[in-house]
Amino acid sequence: MKKLTLTILMVVICFTTYSQAKKPTLMVLPSDAWCIDNGYVIEYDNQGIKEVVPDFKSAFQRDTDLLLVISKINGLMAERGFPLKNAETVLKNINSTTAIDNMRSSKEGGSQIAESLVDQLLNQAKADIVIQLTWTVNKVGPKKTLTFNMQGLDSYTNKQIATAAGTGAQTFSSEVVVLLEEAVISYMDKFTNSLQVHFDDLFANGREASIRIKRWDDWEFDLESYFGKDDEELGIIIEDWLADNTVKGRFSTTDATENMMVFEQVRIPLYYDRNGRQRAMDTRRFASNLSRFLRDKFGIENKLTTRGLGEATLILGSK
Repeated sequence: MKKLTLTILMVVICFTTYSQAKKPTLMVLPSDAWCIDNGYVIEYDNQGIKEVVPDFKSAFQRDTDLLLVISKINGLMAERGFPLKNAETVLKNINSTTAIDNMRSSKEGGSQIAESLVDQLLNQAKADIVIQLTWTVNKVGPKKTLTFNMQGLDSYTNKQIATAAGTGAQTFSSEVVVLLEEAVISYMDKFTNSLQVHFDDLFANGREASIRIKRWDDWEFDLESYFGKDDEELGIIIEDWLADNTVKGRFSTTDATENMMVFEQVRIPLYYDRNGRQRAMDTRRFASNLSRFLRDKFGIENKLTTRGLGEATLILGSK
């Protein structure tokens, strides 16, 4: 009897723990291909090279089918317990609508890093996973079908971690949202399961990011200079800090010279505690801890810049 009671208790605990498991935050966006096919793009000159980026704001303002389709996907995800960020709402909080509008530079006149509207969108939404959606309506006589492609992308690395694609059955319905639901409904559980498996891996092993270390050319030291009471090379000190602060000490040093270091597959924690509450950790927050460590312990002034959610750069020598 005691064994039976213990077994039942364990089942209840496991079920409760699973039901309270954290879900990844999602955001649904039309794919680049869909935006280009439908004319929702911004063109700009990038040092003589013509660049084209999606114009999400115009797409949301002008395409009612897009709003209905994303609303339907949001609903299907919500039914499966996945929290979503509304891309249209986030866009309304972004003041500028140009392709490249957020320029940062050294106070003393250094390199500049541009942030695209897509980067701004991801930075404000702080979504763990972006679902890119493409669809086309096919006409077969009086009947129609809808072909779709959904890609689940890690918003920090842009790696594809889930996919679903197919064509729905022929129907006389002309409503895109009805065609979409009929086409995707049988794929949703497998798709969301793949998303959750990826998020569980992030929770256990940390989120993947990239950290770059550079130096201003007028700084008197470099990454081979010796610092601290142990008289160690600065590059080794930074590697030791990463080993101590990444999840399970996981990162890869992909390049290292006296002037720069590149760290890939830097596994940062998903959350950190502040004022008794858990907050989402991002690459900027993680890199700011390294920035503070170098400044406070070794007196190394530095400038922190970011690109998107998954890449941070520390430039040593000054702000």
